[in-house]
Amino acid sequence: MKAKWITPAVTALDKNGHVDVEANKRIYDYLIGNGMDGILLFGSIGEFFAISMEEKKNLIREAIRHIKRRMTVYVGTCHMEFEQCVELSNYALEEGADGVMVISPYYFSLPDSALLNFYDTLADRVGGPLLLYNFPDRTGHDLSPELIYTLVSRHKNIVGIKDTVATMGHTRGIIQKVKKEYPDFMVYSGFDEFFGHNVLSGGDGCVAGLSNFAPDVAAAYVAAARADDLEKMERCQQQVDGLMAIYDVAPQFIPTIKKAMVLRGIEMEPVCARPLLPATEAETKEIRRILEEGKLL
Repeated sequence: MKAKWITPAVTALDKNGHVDVEANKRIYDYLIGNGMDGILLFGSIGEFFAISMEEKKNLIREAIRHIKRRMTVYVGTCHMEFEQCVELSNYALEEGADGVMVISPYYFSLPDSALLNFYDTLADRVGGPLLLYNFPDRTGHDLSPELIYTLVSRHKNIVGIKDTVATMGHTRGIIQKVKKEYPDFMVYSGFDEFFGHNVLSGGDGCVAGLSNFAPDVAAAYVAAARADDLEKMERCQQQVDGLMAIYDVAPQFIPTIKKAMVLRGIEMEPVCARPLLPATEAETKEIRRILEEGKLL
């Protein structure tokens, strides 16, 4: 079966909260060296909401030049000011990104008519591949399979979706509704534990955060899926299930993931943008326990 695991990469920051370009390059090399298929810059885990346009453009340029086509590069280009979303999207594509991913506007819960207008207009203005990003817990509204089908039928450059929902049934609905007519449309789950279910249902894999600190685990799962090795997939699923506890260590999981990366030896500061707080001593102890039980330390 076909399968990919894309890492929604953290954005390494220095002690002053600014983007640390060199630390981010080390992260990309770590992910490439451990077999990841691609990365997403400035997703939710990448703290897109807290980084200036100038710093985003600088890291996009430096990241793409550093990666040099060694893996797929998608860029999260969401901005609540529409023209800036368009500008950043086209900037990323002109710099060589393989596609841009845009979460639907958040804060207000929007009807389908507003969501169609937003993505219709965006797809017309963006000069390259566009992936949708559905995250109802953060936006207050859902991109339904029917809405996604409508968008894909209207725009050849809408090429995929990250579906971050708590039930695999929603993602399965997208696969069944859209991929039947548009088999090349990529459907990724946003939760690590759904990777196996996704690819077995005919999806494309996941864009999920455990691979920031456990790319070796993610790559092994992908290899098992591509080889149709169900026995190995079962073992990988059980390891992923155990690592999912990392998301419950603290109220916000980005500091937890960054601390796990440091514990695994990645040279970076576990700093997050305000108001996110660094992992406490007690939380760090729990992160270490999870990594040890997952055979990662």
